[in-house]
Amino acid sequence: MATLLLAAGFLSGGAFAQAPEPDSTGTSTDLFVMFGSDFDRPGLLPRANYNIGLGHTFDFLKKDPFGDELTFAYTYENSGTHGFLHTDFGEHTESAGLMKNFPLPRTKRVTGYTWLETGLTSYTGNARLQNRLDSGGSLGAIVHINDHNSIWIQESYSKVVTVPWYTTSSIGYTWSW
Repeated sequence: MATLLLAAGFLSGGAFAQAPEPDSTGTSTDLFVMFGSDFDRPGLLPRANYNIGLGHTFDFLKKDPFGDELTFAYTYENSGTHGFLHTDFGEHTESAGLMKNFPLPRTKRVTGYTWLETGLTSYTGNARLQNRLDSGGSLGAIVHINDHNSIWIQESYSKVVTVPWYTTSSIGYTWSW
């Protein structure tokens, strides 16, 4: 969270020129790719977390208190015993989400968001495939480079029904059209 605040403070202080005004239609489609590290509880075990997805912002949802962007994503997480790179044990999640984008005071270059997601996660590498419900929430900041490019920084909390909760710190790139 300190990283989010530091980045937002630095970038709102004029490190970049102000972002252009958003598209007048009020809608956009986003392709996002995020890389991060999970910290599984208990014990703070580091695990890889890779995410790719699509989001679409709807103008008519702008006043909805829960969200203005629908998302669909695929996430791979290493569930093996030795850390960050791929092992035979993986967690594959397909999820749908609702994101709420909001402005931050005194800057147009950096905005904030909340993101609620739920989906089906599959554990591989065991004698049989295990499917579980996965739900999570995220809080993040978006650094708008221009109309079509941005950097996302987020902190997420997730819970799978049969697994201890875990948090993920991520950074990613988004291309919007």
